[in-house]
Amino acid sequence: MQLPSRIGKYELEEFLGGGMSRVYRARDTLIGGRVAIKILNEVACQDPAAKARFLAEARMARNVAHENVVSIYDFGEDDEHRPFMVMEFLEGEDLRQAIRDGHTGDLKRKLHIALQLARALARIHELQIIHRDIKPQNVHLSPNGAIKLMDFGIAKAEGLRLTRSGCLLGTPYYMAPEQVTGDRVTAQVDVYAFGMLVFELMAGERPIDGNSVEHIFYNILHQPLQLEPLRQVAPQPVCDLVARCTAKAPAERPHGFKPIIAELEHMLAAMDRPTETLPAQVPAPSPSRRPPAWMMLAGVAAVLLVLAGLYLALRPRAPTPAISTPTGDMVLVAAGEFRFGQKQERASLPAFYIDKTEVTNASYAAFCAATGHPLPEGFPSNAPDLPVVNVTIGDARDFARWAGKRLPKYLEWEKAARGTDGRTFPWGDESDTSRANVGAGALLPANSLPGGASPYGALQMVGNVWEFVDQLTPPSKAALNSFVRLKPPPRADEHWYFIRGQSYREPLQENVIWDSIAVPERWKDRYLGFRCVKGVGAAR
Repeated sequence: MQLPSRIGKYELEEFLGGGMSRVYRARDTLIGGRVAIKILNEVACQDPAAKARFLAEARMARNVAHENVVSIYDFGEDDEHRPFMVMEFLEGEDLRQAIRDGHTGDLKRKLHIALQLARALARIHELQIIHRDIKPQNVHLSPNGAIKLMDFGIAKAEGLRLTRSGCLLGTPYYMAPEQVTGDRVTAQVDVYAFGMLVFELMAGERPIDGNSVEHIFYNILHQPLQLEPLRQVAPQPVCDLVARCTAKAPAERPHGFKPIIAELEHMLAAMDRPTETLPAQVPAPSPSRRPPAWMMLAGVAAVLLVLAGLYLALRPRAPTPAISTPTGDMVLVAAGEFRFGQKQERASLPAFYIDKTEVTNASYAAFCAATGHPLPEGFPSNAPDLPVVNVTIGDARDFARWAGKRLPKYLEWEKAARGTDGRTFPWGDESDTSRANVGAGALLPANSLPGGASPYGALQMVGNVWEFVDQLTPPSKAALNSFVRLKPPPRADEHWYFIRGQSYREPLQENVIWDSIAVPERWKDRYLGFRCVKGVGAAR
């Protein structure tokens, strides 16, 4: 656009940047004062849906009145029918530039930035608006440290349906797992993105990175967040808050921004408290009242004995290599780094216990008898040692809760099966079909084939039955076409989960240890079972 130019009473003076929308500094010729004008570009104007989203953004943002949200003064269409919106003109820089150039200040100022952003998000959530694109580029930082939340371009109001079906909207680095998998989006996606942004604000680097969108999404879905860069620069309460905000399950995050605001205010209040002064030193007792030397030595010895006893009682104890539970033995998967995936990337997990065998018919029958849960279809009561099959992931979760356990996550299953060295099979790199129940005609007892044990002692993690992994995944087209027996037919928008390890009917696969397939949440099959895990602390 040739400058200067006019839209109504606004004179455009300088192009500031943009993509699908272009932003200009402008002057209100009637009342004076500078404003910013955002105009949808010519190409985007040819898309009716893009025009509708632009105007929806303007309406939503105009309804938000908050000191930490950019103000929208006006919106409409120019003479060429291009939608535009008139915003307050902001001095300063976006948070991405501020982090890069070291302009975010000390810990206290960073906490103030986080608190202002939390207050802005709490306000838009009160109005039933989900931003869905929280990132440093959408937070403006003024020279005095005040922030403004910007860009409601992909925000979603309750009842608004303007996005294309199946389209992932958001910036990959800050997307919550449920956005990646296409699940129902709630306000908890903003809580997740807020946690990712606070990590970057404090540590100066993104908590998740990758050289492709696929790699980024894989890390979001499967990699635990590595907090070490944050721990080096931020106190433990900040690390704890970020960890909770970025939990992969929405229900495990803080419920909205009110509790987040309270925590941040508490941290800032603690920093503002005056340092307590120690009481004046008490004068030493006079020589005439000093106890005898032997008594002083005896007191010191007694104190040392008490301290030694406390140390022995409270020192961290190494977890035992195996434990017994009413539903079967479990083996320890030690904490630390390991290799995963086809490319043998590195990751680290805390220690946990995993069932030595698949859950058996005997254990599942005990669960059903205790809870009234129905037995699976065709349940063989005369085969107590075989792995239970024909259960859904919901059934498996119910069993795990009853047993005081849970289902494994994607990387937990792989580490338990593969060990730390990136081997091809649980027993090593040799393709030895005598070590696994594969390419066969029937199930084997869960405790069979000890020669195929994983490095930690878990049996039959390859073969016998596929095993559930409690981790959502978007289905591929091939997966959607695979479940012809399922009625009604599977849909991409229902929950899909990983299964791993193959069953007895397939021949041994070279990719079996790192690959997986997706199944709908309601799927059950005679080739599909499960095993459970539990944390080390929960085992004591």
